[in-house]
Amino acid sequence: MARAPLLQLSGIMLTFGGDPVFDNLDLVVHPGDRVALVGRNGSGKSTLMKVMAGLTLPDAGTRVVPPGVTVGYMEQDPDLSAYETLGDYAAANLPEGEEYKVAMVAEGLKFNPETPVASASGGERRRAALARLMAEAPELMLLDEPTNHLDIQAIQWLEEELRSTRTAFVLISHDRAFLKALTRATLWIDRGQVRRRESGFDGFEEWRETVWAEEDDQRHKLDRKIKAEARWAVEGISARRKRNQGRVRALADLRAERAGQIRRQGTAAMALESGTTSGKRVVEAKGIFKAFGDQQIVNNLDLRVLRGDRIAFVGPNGIGKTTLLKMLTGEITPDSGTITLGTNLDIAVFDQTRAQLDPNASLWDNLTNDPSMSVSGSSDQVMVRGNPKHVVGYLKDFLFNEAQARAPVRSLSGGEKARLLLARIMAKPSNLLILDEPTNDLDVETLDLLQDILGYYDGTVLLVSHDRDFIDRVATSTVALEGQGRVGVFPGGWTDYMSQRDIEWAPEATFTAKSAAAPAQKSNTKRADTLSFTERKRLENLPDLIAKMEVEISKLGELLEADDLFSREPVKFRKASEMMAERQTQLSALEAEWMALEEKAAI
Repeated sequence: MARAPLLQLSGIMLTFGGDPVFDNLDLVVHPGDRVALVGRNGSGKSTLMKVMAGLTLPDAGTRVVPPGVTVGYMEQDPDLSAYETLGDYAAANLPEGEEYKVAMVAEGLKFNPETPVASASGGERRRAALARLMAEAPELMLLDEPTNHLDIQAIQWLEEELRSTRTAFVLISHDRAFLKALTRATLWIDRGQVRRRESGFDGFEEWRETVWAEEDDQRHKLDRKIKAEARWAVEGISARRKRNQGRVRALADLRAERAGQIRRQGTAAMALESGTTSGKRVVEAKGIFKAFGDQQIVNNLDLRVLRGDRIAFVGPNGIGKTTLLKMLTGEITPDSGTITLGTNLDIAVFDQTRAQLDPNASLWDNLTNDPSMSVSGSSDQVMVRGNPKHVVGYLKDFLFNEAQARAPVRSLSGGEKARLLLARIMAKPSNLLILDEPTNDLDVETLDLLQDILGYYDGTVLLVSHDRDFIDRVATSTVALEGQGRVGVFPGGWTDYMSQRDIEWAPEATFTAKSAAAPAQKSNTKRADTLSFTERKRLENLPDLIAKMEVEISKLGELLEADDLFSREPVKFRKASEMMAERQTQLSALEAEWMALEEKAAI
């Protein structure tokens, strides 16, 4: 016997005084549903979730929740003004004696319920909102970007909790790995229409491309029909005026249908341009130590960053990833040890706090007031990679419309602020890109584009992220901060790191490409006698360099295998072919060097 739905929306229309956000929308959520709610930034995901929660009233239509069913919503920006601590807010709706539920959830989400509301950060407030929802355990949970401001360990804890619950939930997230692991159905918002597919997020992109291909085919057929009917009208209507007025009206209807179709929003026209080529050695850290009181960030760390590396820094919140980044770029000085920066560095920084953006200034002013983008004598143009461009035109490249150009930055969503910050750092050439949590709030399409751009960027990338899928797609090496000053360097992305981390840590406090170099470290004492110190260090590092080069060659090979790449993007095909040949030559040289040193060590 079919169970009654937990929530039903019928004939929902919502306009906010302009074009409809939704029109005649029907939606049902059943017990046990695990639904991914996906769509472009600005498509209406959060608005739809608020309608589902009963917080936003539609202009027309009905929302039905059966008696006794509770629907819980995780607020993006909760109002905690009536509470002294985060725990007070999280436990506000719990029966007396059940406050322990908040403590259990807070442990997994890693926040302190005793934290005063007045001093709590935005991330702590969001975690309190999530803890409140999970402690209340409603029959239907509505989760809007629950993984934002969570580190990977907390995300994995939340993933396990949601995997084991019987509660139905609808989930908005940019984290592909999180969505793939948890969802069994997908709601896709596209130009005001909501489509449902009874399958999880794992197959969403293929489904989306199929729908769009069918739509393009139908549009093409309609265009051909309109063209044929218009030709008939020109050539034959004068001879058959009275008898064919119906056909003329049909042509008008076809044109009205074509005009009424809503064109898909394109992807942002993002691009990165490398500046002058940096030196081969970008950063070299030797024996660095840094601590704040009793908390050690790094202890005797050696790390070499070479031109072209894509290095991801991972670890729990507060462990010191951003601090390590700032040390490597010279912004913070280590307590001991040395950090040497390479030559000809042009650094661009994506700051997770968005501190580079003035929230009270308009998008226009945030670009034109940036000294690196200003055009002398002009208030409506910005310098974009060496060429002047109108402010509105450049903003449109990043999917902002003309009306938004004069709006204050504080009116933007999180994803829009991220796109604006990307617009600023991509306007000038660079050869060292620092990305501190760039994936927060970005939709899947923009993440795809950013990933592709980083793949073709000739410079070096240092990346902090909690998005496991993004790290796997981008990083060639992963630096893991695991606490008490212990740091490990592993070839590959997050998945590679997890497969190697259980290998026993070296007893010393120096961690350099540990897992890759382990076979070289287990040699007999003759190695120390026959190799110089420099040669021993080089032999230890070579497996990591070879693995990185093999990853890059594999990714380039996948790109070049695309059937239509040469005809569709010949410049990209040529550049990828040149990069493939260059890296294959470098790989052969590295392998030959490794064999020579191994033979010398065995003497």
